[in-house]
Amino acid sequence: MPLADIEEQKLRSRIRELARSYLRWGRRLVYRRLRVEGWEVNHKRVQRIWREEELQRPLPRKRKRARPSDGSRTLLRAEYPHHIWAIDLQFDQTRDGLRLNFLNIIDEYSRVCLAIRVSRTCKAVDVIAAIEELLGQYPVPTHLRMDNGPEFIAHALQEWCMSNKSGTAYIPPGSPSENPFVESFNGRFRDKFLNIELFASLAEAKLLAEQHRIEYNFYKPH
Repeated sequence: MPLADIEEQKLRSRIRELARSYLRWGRRLVYRRLRVEGWEVNHKRVQRIWREEELQRPLPRKRKRARPSDGSRTLLRAEYPHHIWAIDLQFDQTRDGLRLNFLNIIDEYSRVCLAIRVSRTCKAVDVIAAIEELLGQYPVPTHLRMDNGPEFIAHALQEWCMSNKSGTAYIPPGSPSENPFVESFNGRFRDKFLNIELFASLAEAKLLAEQHRIEYNFYKPH
């Protein structure tokens, strides 16, 4: 078999493998992953193989974005890295039915996912611990954007913000459009991770969530 045909078969095999491993990835993300792995391939070749292997994904439905009505307050927007960290919780469970909390922390300016902390329970002290762990790598954020969940409005977290000179930007109840970046991440996280994985244990959930975070930051264009 000619060398070019052998190389073509290897490429096709790798594309099929990536498509099976990442069920929600389209050809653009697969192309980007191939380039990172060192494959000398252009996007048209990947597109051709993707079509021939019948790997097309259904197009996601476009959701209408909620727009503020007249007279609503102006949304505080990030103007530099670590200006605003958006924080939110998502929930799932392990195979035995026990609850899992996923605390997601996003830098709004860079859209980088700074942390996904997985636990059985999440209180204000856990939120503070997650933030302080990040301060070993990053500066104190100027603002924290959160909803009005009890773990976010607790006095302990408010006092921490005051002592560290970090402002709070709470969003009104029922207004997810005012926390758009973490809500966007949450939607993708639910669709491409939580709806796919079945967690055998808390330890496995932590490991897989961290792998997903690294892949999201490294391969996903923000």
